[in-house]
Amino acid sequence: MATLVVGLILFLGIHLLPAFPGVRGGLASRWGEGRYKGLFSLVSFAGLALIIIGYAKAERGDQLFAPLPAAIAVAPYAMTVAFVLFAAANMRGYLRQTLSHPMLIGLLVWSGVHLLANGDLRGTVLFGAFFGYGVVDLFSAVQRHAVKTFEPVARHDVIAVIAGVVVALVLMTFHRVLFGVQVAPFGI
Repeated sequence: MATLVVGLILFLGIHLLPAFPGVRGGLASRWGEGRYKGLFSLVSFAGLALIIIGYAKAERGDQLFAPLPAAIAVAPYAMTVAFVLFAAANMRGYLRQTLSHPMLIGLLVWSGVHLLANGDLRGTVLFGAFFGYGVVDLFSAVQRHAVKTFEPVARHDVIAVIAGVVVALVLMTFHRVLFGVQVAPFGI
């Protein structure tokens, strides 16, 4: 479990830097923008690797609460929405313009549904940490008015929907192989 926790601290900690513009700006000016981004990427990658390794090696732990049947039932649909939002965050479409922060909203959907559908210690640590990060970062982004302006293009929304649905279907198909739990009847 320690590896998972260290990974979460590294990954989510580095991703919280933009929530503190003074700290982020100070580091970028001290090290240079390129070096800051390189270090950001390196720490992110290391944290993500430790999260994956730590989650795979950690015991499920005690069952802290009973999984919510409603969360299990809506999970495939919620995950599809989350992946569409993840894709929309990188497109210049109406979804991104309307929601302002689709990546963080998608993260809250993804982590919230997984948190409620699991209930074990390992899952609660992982998904609870991501959910908490999502709440803090969304609040910070709204307070900082961290929204880029652009002219939306409808085809970007179409691309985001198609990409999100395809990724969701692929992950649902291989969820048992990747994570040990079959989440869709068509999963292998």
